[in-house]
Amino acid sequence: MIMRILGIDPGTLHLGYGVIDEADGTMSMVACGVLSVSPKTSVELRLFSLYTKLSEIVACYQPDEVAIEEPFVAMNARTALAVGRAQTVAMLVATSQKLPIFRYLPAQVKQQVTAYGGSGKEQVQEMVKILLGLAEYPQPSDAADALAIAICHVHKRQLAKLLNQEVEGRL
Repeated sequence: MIMRILGIDPGTLHLGYGVIDEADGTMSMVACGVLSVSPKTSVELRLFSLYTKLSEIVACYQPDEVAIEEPFVAMNARTALAVGRAQTVAMLVATSQKLPIFRYLPAQVKQQVTAYGGSGKEQVQEMVKILLGLAEYPQPSDAADALAIAICHVHKRQLAKLLNQEVEGRL
């Protein structure tokens, strides 16, 4: 059975998304990209635009589950608030389609994808490329991050299945 995962790297100017399919332990990329909005647009219109565009992505690719990166607490308050708003938009889109939501901290994503929670962006991109059998790095980096979030979720699901438990991070 194929499981389709939508990974989301939230941001109010650039929201990365990555869609992967997993079947019998094998992962493949379906799509990835970035939803961008103008910084000149008001916050509420940016969020509405992201909601609309992300809803279209969900309708197009019809994921079974959604994995979203949590805001990193050590970032400045303004950035954390913006990322939190974008994360909320992603959760609303998923919830409106009755999709299960799973949330992961950046260190969890890096740990699951590279086996080191302090990995840099280049290491994450390299492992995403390897794990998905891609010829090139997924671009831009927000899209690669979203694919990494989806891969993290697949790894967590596989581990939970081995341990016969629920996946952590579910809402």
